[in-house]
Amino acid sequence: MTDDRPLTWPTAPIRTERLVLRRSEARDRAAAIALNASPEVTTYLGGPQPREELERTVPEVPGQRPGFFVVELDGATIGTILLDPHAERPGHIRPDIGKTELGYLFLPQAWGRGYAAEACAAALSWLAGELPGEAVVLRTQTANKPSMRLAAKLGFTEVERFQAFGAEQWFGVWSPAQ
Repeated sequence: MTDDRPLTWPTAPIRTERLVLRRSEARDRAAAIALNASPEVTTYLGGPQPREELERTVPEVPGQRPGFFVVELDGATIGTILLDPHAERPGHIRPDIGKTELGYLFLPQAWGRGYAAEACAAALSWLAGELPGEAVVLRTQTANKPSMRLAAKLGFTEVERFQAFGAEQWFGVWSPAQ
């Protein structure tokens, strides 16, 4: 089932045991630049973008749309999550499976502590309330072992594997009915 209703912001930030998922603010610009300029973060996303270009192109308040969440730990931005209900990025998208795509970026110092799983689970739960029955898709390189583990932990199931960008890619789906 795919719902074409637009997403709206939650009335308050989403809180988990350790994290806050909230709208982006001007203070998040530096973290957005750091995430996209990081060779570690972008290893499986085509590599880092030049910091100078990001300084020029990242808006004052990045990600100003429902479904884009800043992930905060103790008041500091540690990552972002995007639930894009009308994924139009290039690549392998299967609207027959699901139109909403999950994407996430976390700073290296936040890796390995379960923050991505906690934040993504909260975002998926929010989406299930906003768009009941909406399937969510996820693409990642099979070489990205942490992302593959996260997909499994969140309950994504494999639909198919394919070749793109010179590497094997994994395409999975999550449904609140699972």
